[in-house]
Amino acid sequence: MIRVLLADDQSLVRAGFRALLDAQPDIEVAGEAADGEEAVRAVRELAPDVVLMDIRMPVLDGLAATRRITEDDRLKDVKVVMLTTFELDEYVFEAIRSGASGFLVKDTEPEELLRAVRAVVGGDALLSPGVTRRLIAEFAARSKEPAAADALAELTEREREVMALVGIGLSNEEIARRLVVSPLTAKTHVSRTMVKLGARDRAQLVVLAYESGLVRPGWLG
Repeated sequence: MIRVLLADDQSLVRAGFRALLDAQPDIEVAGEAADGEEAVRAVRELAPDVVLMDIRMPVLDGLAATRRITEDDRLKDVKVVMLTTFELDEYVFEAIRSGASGFLVKDTEPEELLRAVRAVVGGDALLSPGVTRRLIAEFAARSKEPAAADALAELTEREREVMALVGIGLSNEEIARRLVVSPLTAKTHVSRTMVKLGARDRAQLVVLAYESGLVRPGWLG
């Protein structure tokens, strides 16, 4: 059973998500929060699998709440998916860099929301890859962090190749077909790359791929 925490300051939004999620045989809503502080407390208490986190909330916004969650080693298995009204939202990029597993726009189709919740729990951390890549490409160049290129020195040639393919949004199965290896081998390469770079999940790996220059906007491999 996938346990989800809903964090949004609009009760109608939470009610709509709850009705949709609770109607699924494999998903249940573990709790709700109306602001970022409540969300952090609820995550620590309930340890849900996924948090659907509104990016703009009172008391503590979704970005700050996400940082608190993703920086807590006790909560390393909790996946945070940001909810936003706008696709190209700079705060979403910052949230992904901080450890969020992806984002959804609030008016997404119900089927897409359900697919996203299941996908993020299954390890396909990067949601809506086409839109997310555009968002990362839009803001990665503005990053004030030091260039990440030096971090790639520890990667093997194959790991760099795999990281680049993750960066353009390919799944493990698609990477396996591209490199003519088994999906398990592709998954192993992705996992080793994340460990070496200290990336929380695939979303952060994509950010690093852009920030290091390994992938550039418009590159399709």
